[in-house]
Parts: sequence; structure tokens; C-alpha cells
Amino acid sequence: MNINIGVSTWLWTSPFNTDTVGLFSKIKEMGYDSVEIPVEDPELINVGVVKKALADNDLKPIICGAFGPTRDLTREDPAVHQNCFEYVEACFKISAELGASFVAGPMYSAVGKARLLPPDERKAEWNLAVKNLRKVCLIAEKYGQQIALEPLNRFESDLVNTAEDVVRMVKDIDHPAAKILLDSFHMTIEERNLQTAIETAGKDLIHFQVSENYRGMPGSGQTRWKDIKTALENINYEGAVSIESFTPEVKELAGAVCIWKKFSETQDQFAIDGLHFLKGLFNK
Repeated sequence: MNINIGVSTWLWTSPFNTDTVGLFSKIKEMGYDSVEIPVEDPELINVGVVKKALADNDLKPIICGAFGPTRDLTREDPAVHQNCFEYVEACFKISAELGASFVAGPMYSAVGKARLLPPDERKAEWNLAVKNLRKVCLIAEKYGQQIALEPLNRFESDLVNTAEDVVRMVKDIDHPAAKILLDSFHMTIEERNLQTAIETAGKDLIHFQVSENYRGMPGSGQTRWKDIKTALENINYEGAVSIESFTPEVKELAGAVCIWKKFSETQDQFAIDGLHFLKGLFNK
């Protein structure tokens, strides 16, 4: 199994801006194939400069979105929906211009929205998310893009937590642009069986993010990596496997993801050790 392996720039910094391309040469020298670009603010990104840096370093781009309270498709306020539509359209433009094919993330709701709701309210929010994501798919279609919806653990979302949840949402959206991203960190909290979860996503899985069960370097914790490899082989997965973790040095981001300490001596060492493990797992 020969897998394209990537890493998110969130491992080092936030938000991504044009100057962040300074990381690309280091990422390539480490041996990565792809770089995951989180678009927190599209206006911070000069697409021409980023495109050249990707080409100069022979890296493939993966585009991810960031979804907070002002980009919440389950809010009752149509103005918030419109703000989210405008944001994701900007992300699709960037993705298309950089040569990527999808925008990934938990775009069905705001991250951190975790409440115990009555069943009728939960159903109403689900239906609103489906309705608005269908509109997002129509926008994606204009740019030749897809969306990769990401389940989050129960402490970060109360709407979509498992592979079974996201498969149901994709079916309800009922648009060919609606696809799936799974993240091993969230899966180790929510899934009973990692292999079954990946196989449940099946052909709709177009991106796979990894870190350990504690957000550390792949291979250093309790994650059942052989089950992940077996499942990806069984579904003939053709996408990238990308490390996503964060630095405690960026206080706002660290607070949002509850990372209070370093998981490696340096962030570079995290990236090197994680890549070494993943290459040994997938690219034997």
C-alpha cells in the first residue's frame, strides 16, 4: 500500500497566511507528499504565492475549513448562514486555484457546540444542517469541488460524532459533492471499532487525518493502526493520510483544542517521528 502522506501547518502555526509558505521547504525535506492548509481567513492568503511555493516544493495541497459560531449552519439566523456560504465559497476558490479537489472540515455546525437537546430540537438542527449543506454542495459544484464532512468527538460537537452519523448525513444531503473525512483522534473516542467505521464510510471517504489517541505522534499511543491500514486497504482508499495536531505556542488555537503541553521536544520532531511511523506502516 503506497499512501500519500501529508501534514497540517497547524502543527506549527495559526492562522495560515501567505508567509506560512516558509514551512513548505522544511515539510518537503522531511519527506512529506502533501501539506494541509487550514483556511481560517481567506483574506490572509495570496493564492499566487502559495501556488508557486507548492510547485517549487512539489507538494500537493489539501484545503480545510475552520467553523466557529459565525459560520454555523445550524443557527437560526440566516445572516450567519450567508456568512458561512460566503466563507466556504472563498475556500472553494482557493482550493480550485491551488489544484485541490475538496474543502474538508466539520462544516455542518460550529465546533464546540455540545449540548443535550430534546429529540425534536436535535432533528430540527440536523434537517437545517442538511438543507444548508446541500446549498454548500451546489456552490462547490460551481468550482469543480467536493466537501469532506468530518465527525467530531462528543466534547466538540453534538451533531455528527461517528462514521455512521456522517454516512447518514451524506445520504440525507443526497448530492454527489458530499463526501467524508475521518480523523483517527476523534474515532478513538467515539468508535467501537476503527476498521468497521472506516469500512462504513467506504467509497465516500476522500480524506483521512491522523494523530494518536492523545493528539500526539502517530505510533506513540493506543491507536489500533493495523486495523486502520487493513480498513483503508479493504475500501481501496486513494486519498491522503495527513497528520493533524497543534502547537501549544499559539495560545488561541491551543485553548480551542485543549492542548496545554508539548507532545514532542519540538514540533519538527513531532512531524519527523510521525512521518517515519506512517511510512513504515503504509509504504512497506
